[in-house]
Amino acid sequence: MDTTIPPEWTEPTPMNGSNQSSYPFCDNTEVLDYLIFIIAPVGLAGNMTVLWLLGFCICRNAISVYILNLALSDFLFLCCLIISSLLDIIKLFNHLSVSIILSNLAFLPYIAGLSILSAISTERCLSVLWPIWYRCHRPRHMSPVMCAVLWSLSLMLIIPEWYYSGFVDPFFHGDWWKYVDFIISAWLIILFVILSESSLALLLRILCGSRRMPLTRLYVTILLTVLVFLICGLPFGIHWFLLCWLPIPFYTFCYLHPMTVALCCVNSCANPIIYFFIGSFRQRRQQRTLKLLLQRALQDTPEE
Repeated sequence: MDTTIPPEWTEPTPMNGSNQSSYPFCDNTEVLDYLIFIIAPVGLAGNMTVLWLLGFCICRNAISVYILNLALSDFLFLCCLIISSLLDIIKLFNHLSVSIILSNLAFLPYIAGLSILSAISTERCLSVLWPIWYRCHRPRHMSPVMCAVLWSLSLMLIIPEWYYSGFVDPFFHGDWWKYVDFIISAWLIILFVILSESSLALLLRILCGSRRMPLTRLYVTILLTVLVFLICGLPFGIHWFLLCWLPIPFYTFCYLHPMTVALCCVNSCANPIIYFFIGSFRQRRQQRTLKLLLQRALQDTPEE
């Protein structure tokens, strides 16, 4: 086996003259699999609750549509991780490597979630820096249209990646995956720049300046969500970028990849906790229902 693993290390190799595929596997990573298998159900329950409340119990507005789609991306990402971890724990389908397939599927909700989070931060930044222009020129149905565009764009980016990397056609050979990976990496970098700059501008506008805007629960929710993503979710994208363009030794990949996946799992689980924590802050215990807490977390009016 080569000392380095190329980006498309899922390409199969014949074994014992059969049609089965042999993949390199990592050892001593069961602890992270158990950790993901324990944490992920909590995130699944939290995101499912957010999906139910925003989808059927709360009247949707501009920001709640974004939060609904963000919860959907986190839910799909956690579904892929928990099934992959379960298969790794029970050592099922070793030669078919179903866990690798699920890891590839998880790229779609990851890219979509980062795109939606960047859209949330950018729109809130525009509403703060140019409030009159934002209120007069923002289309009425911008949020659902933007979410549909971002999901479609993420799908358009990930389908060529699946095909040219050998995920759809295991016996495909070619160098087209380099161009596809370059496009995806460039898109991730653009999203990271937009997310970081808009969040920084929003934070400076709230905390600094002669005319500071009042702090609302919505802005605290957005800033905490962005902060948790930068700490826990961003390493997954950075590792994917480095894996595409740098020769990473296989044993380094074995330990670095599960760690970034586990951190990204924490990020997807933390978002519902942030919503309900911000909603319950300084709230009477008698009035604490999940619906009310989520509404308060998305409240865009200052409190006394």
